[in-house]
Amino acid sequence: MKKLMIMFLAFLMFFSLIACSSESSSTSENKNIKVVSEVKGTVRVALAGWQLENGLDPITGTLATGLNEYVEKEFKPRYPNIKLELYQVPWENAQAKQTALLQSKDVDVLYTGGAFASQWMEKGLLRGIDDLMEKDAAFDSSIYLDGIWENSYSTKSFKGERYGLPAVLGRRITIYDKKIFDEWGVDYLSENPTPEEILDKAKEMTGKNPKTGKQNYGLWWNGNALNASTFVALAHAYGAKGAEGSLDDTANIKWMLNTPEMVKVLEWLEKAAKYPPKAFINNQGAENFGLEKNRIAIALDHSGAGTMGEFQANKDEKLLERFDTSLNLGPNGEGWVAADPFVMAKDAKNVEASWEVMKFLTGYETQKHNYDNYKFTPTLKESDFVSKNDKYMKRAMEVADISKSTLMDEANPFFSSEIAPAINGFISKAANKQAPDIQTFLDDLQKRAESWSARQ
Repeated sequence: MKKLMIMFLAFLMFFSLIACSSESSSTSENKNIKVVSEVKGTVRVALAGWQLENGLDPITGTLATGLNEYVEKEFKPRYPNIKLELYQVPWENAQAKQTALLQSKDVDVLYTGGAFASQWMEKGLLRGIDDLMEKDAAFDSSIYLDGIWENSYSTKSFKGERYGLPAVLGRRITIYDKKIFDEWGVDYLSENPTPEEILDKAKEMTGKNPKTGKQNYGLWWNGNALNASTFVALAHAYGAKGAEGSLDDTANIKWMLNTPEMVKVLEWLEKAAKYPPKAFINNQGAENFGLEKNRIAIALDHSGAGTMGEFQANKDEKLLERFDTSLNLGPNGEGWVAADPFVMAKDAKNVEASWEVMKFLTGYETQKHNYDNYKFTPTLKESDFVSKNDKYMKRAMEVADISKSTLMDEANPFFSSEIAPAINGFISKAANKQAPDIQTFLDDLQKRAESWSARQ
């Protein structure tokens, strides 16, 4: 009995030592983090899509650390007097729910879609941050990619007033399957392929594969994208401005939707619609792109997420070698790039504390956390945490750094409500060999745009 008691006490001491060691390690780790600010206050943060709790990554099966634990370890030691109240909002109804929070004054800081933020700023629901940046000697805007910081409507109003900090990028790059190119005997894509190069090579590789006998498709893009990103990239490529002016003065926009340059854009779309699987008009048909069973040669405005997911799961580099990248379609490789920001509510209760939260949630540590756990694309110039194998993300950041916003952008109300749906309708008809006369189609779109401006 005495032996059992001694053993029991020994076990208790052992586990106590482990607990103390763990607690000491945690405390020591926190002691190494310097306090950034003594600002006090509570900040209510509504996040579209971010995962708050720990959970398994559905692709790799690895454990992903949620924001709650991350905040506990990284935010609280730096900002000991700021209390964060975090709320997750599903992307499916993020615009409606976050709009309601802004209108009811129940939120201070939001992570959201760039187009949503742009609209809220125009409606007076967000606070500008130029004054906060100006008086904050510690804030350095040069950490962000130039193309995003200087040009994105997701963080800067039509008047040029800054209202957001860029947190996450979308990925819009050209990816091609070298195996299919080899099987057809076609030269790989150049670093910065023109629309004509894409079209010619897509045509060559549409049909029955000479090696496998299976049906191949030369091309794929999302034929009903809400942001019409491929159309925007083509507009860059052909110098089709679409419009001149400012979204701050929509009544005086000079619309240029029926120009010869825009005709070339639609001519390309009509020809290209022959080469994807028919389901592309519904953003389908590329489920196996980037994977072993792929039958599509080239994908435009793709992310490479499937290929990277496979690599992370099994560490096999075969697919990484097989699926290579090029820049987007613009003259310098530019295209359309999504940038989702953190923004501050017009009626934020504690502006100073909210500003500190915005900086932290768009800074290096948080962007590293989001990449390590969820493979979010960073907006930072210095992103040394991105894996050397993640060539798709690096290429996407390269495209983002050179891309410029134009009036052909989802921040433009007429573009998102009229132009993008019209273009997607044209693509659908072209895929079914029923494309309307291009000049007539564009003349009608031009008239609608001019009428819209006249009503502003």
